[in-house]
Amino acid sequence: MNPIPEDPKREFSLSRRDFIRTSMAAGTGLLMTGPAILHGQASSSVTRDLKVAIIGTGSQGRVLLEACAGIPNIQFVAVCDMWDYSLRYGQGILRKRGFKPNPYEDYQEMLSKESDLDAVIIATPDFMHAEQTNACLRAGINVYCEKMMSNSIDGARSMVQTARETGKLLQVGHQRRSNPRYLHAKHRMLGDAKLLGRITHINGQWNRAVGEDLGWPNRHEIKPDRLARFGYENMHQFRNWRWFKQYSGGPISDLGAHQIDIYNWFLGTPPKSIMASGGLDYYKDRDWYDNAMVVYEYDTAQGPVRAFYQVLTTTSAGGGYFEYFMGTEGSLRISENPAYTAAFREANAPEWESHVREGIVRMSAPKTAAAPTLKPWEKPRPGQAAANAAPTVVDVRETAALSEWELPVQLDKAIHQPHLENFFDAIRNGTPLNSPGEVGLETLATVLKVNEAIAAEKKLRFDPMDFRI
Repeated sequence: MNPIPEDPKREFSLSRRDFIRTSMAAGTGLLMTGPAILHGQASSSVTRDLKVAIIGTGSQGRVLLEACAGIPNIQFVAVCDMWDYSLRYGQGILRKRGFKPNPYEDYQEMLSKESDLDAVIIATPDFMHAEQTNACLRAGINVYCEKMMSNSIDGARSMVQTARETGKLLQVGHQRRSNPRYLHAKHRMLGDAKLLGRITHINGQWNRAVGEDLGWPNRHEIKPDRLARFGYENMHQFRNWRWFKQYSGGPISDLGAHQIDIYNWFLGTPPKSIMASGGLDYYKDRDWYDNAMVVYEYDTAQGPVRAFYQVLTTTSAGGGYFEYFMGTEGSLRISENPAYTAAFREANAPEWESHVREGIVRMSAPKTAAAPTLKPWEKPRPGQAAANAAPTVVDVRETAALSEWELPVQLDKAIHQPHLENFFDAIRNGTPLNSPGEVGLETLATVLKVNEAIAAEKKLRFDPMDFRI
């Protein structure tokens, strides 16, 4: 990895020119004159396949393997998982793609035998990330580590320190930072055009309905002595590790980390304080809070920002996961799901026609068809408006509906693929990482403070050193 400057934020803040160059190098180029359909392209400087291994082929590891399917010039030579069931599953995925990876149940054995790896992807439970990442970095291997980068601040700091000492690359899996829709919003909408005016508030959520614990095939149950060797008391903990304090940070870490990371990124600073409420209100056989409602306070160059976030695991509440940035001249609701993404112009803000010409936004198409004409004796069905009904009356105290606009950027790849492309291109060509260890540490410190604030039942303040090693 390139030497870290005295101000770590300076290296990772992109100018517009850097943004466009980085996006193109990672296969996420933007067409600003209209709807942008993004296509991966092999770098012209590629001279050989990168030799890659993966540690952890559970659900998230398989997602990453599928995302790698669209990336040329990488060769999976090894696959590792402590559970033979997942190991064979991961092997099968890679063999179908023409790879012949060597299988390992212990990552240390893999590192001792695979001496010429260029990169390792780590998708194991959070509590193993620091140990495995540090071992790979010290072996001279670049690492893509899933978020959260650890389940502790000390673990995350050790990873950043090891990356600096070894000069190897560490990319943390906050994949939204490589998503072209998010890059466009950050650099073009908020940066160049300043469409929202002054951002004053943020709202975000990720809700899930009640879910059952993960089970396992009886014939593939891991023996107790092997489970103990890898830090688990039983198969229930092994399969449902996200709910236990010794292995993870709970739902706020599992789900909220992705979105709270965007709060910090778009505002350009971590928060100064936090208040939170939550609890283990529904599930009785788990450690972590099954819901959390959080308020962060930020100090930005434009003024204070208050940001709310919630994660619920007992109701989907109609669905939807998004981050909603609200400003004096407009608002932006953004998500990895384009169906939840839209921009809204305040009625008193300057017109956006010039921004349409510049390819920053485009006017939304009508979303609803005209209501059907009802015969005099018919009554509308629930939710169906009568065509001859009186116009809706809006209370004078209610703000009129705002004009809705679209982001002219689409992604025709798996959502993790651009982030992996950025990582591999950084290895080949020195392209700046979009989510290096320093970014992962800052996000981790912001997120893990939620659990501390819930337990404290009072406002807590961040120390600037919370976000650094």
